[in-house]
Amino acid sequence: MNDSRGRTGIPRWIEFGAAAIGLVAVSPMLLLVGILIELTSSGPMIFNPTRVGRGGRTFNLYKFRTMRVQTQGVQFTAADDDRMTKIGRFLRKTKMDELPELWNVVTGDMSFVGPRPEVPCYVELSNPLWIETLRVRPGITDPVTLKLRNEDVLLASIREDRERYYLETLQPYKLLGYRKYIQDRSFEGDVVILWETLLPFFCRIRLRLPRSLILASSFRRISGPKMSMSRKSTDLYRKTERTNRTRAEL
Repeated sequence: MNDSRGRTGIPRWIEFGAAAIGLVAVSPMLLLVGILIELTSSGPMIFNPTRVGRGGRTFNLYKFRTMRVQTQGVQFTAADDDRMTKIGRFLRKTKMDELPELWNVVTGDMSFVGPRPEVPCYVELSNPLWIETLRVRPGITDPVTLKLRNEDVLLASIREDRERYYLETLQPYKLLGYRKYIQDRSFEGDVVILWETLLPFFCRIRLRLPRSLILASSFRRISGPKMSMSRKSTDLYRKTERTNRTRAEL
């Protein structure tokens, strides 16, 4: 598999220094959150699942644990998931559960900006879109993540087979977005994405999911391989992009 970075985003040396400084800066918060997790539920404070990184190599992702220990289910989380703890719901809503991922940036497994890492069982290495996505390091944030900041709410609205909806509609939508990001990637663009990621923490901004993606929850999949790209998913992404460009011009 091609291990090239493709277009250059934020240089590695900047990411390393910024992530290291960030870890030191938020260490009191990390300690406080860790104590709250220990006091409110049994189990470790850190959750380190396996994810697929650049070049198809797996690594351990570090996050604060937001679910009860020894729970089984789908490999994604909806807003109404009863596996979550009370403090876990707060951490996920504020995205504070992802603060330990700064360590993944320090070690080089992740970047600040890049496609979100996926669980191995949901990755098809023969899929051309996955091949292109895995050319770069996964990231803490990216343009698709910003659009789907309330992804858990969208998944909670799916009343039938949520895993099927995720694999056949939502994930293909993400992969198309990742491809566009990688093709347009730049240092300046990554800085803007970081700013847009942090902005809601300082301002009260109501973020909405793409309307076309919400409507897609009623789509019925035509027969085909589980991970193949459907025409509906492609049309869905293009429609959303046209809508976003129109809003930007207004």
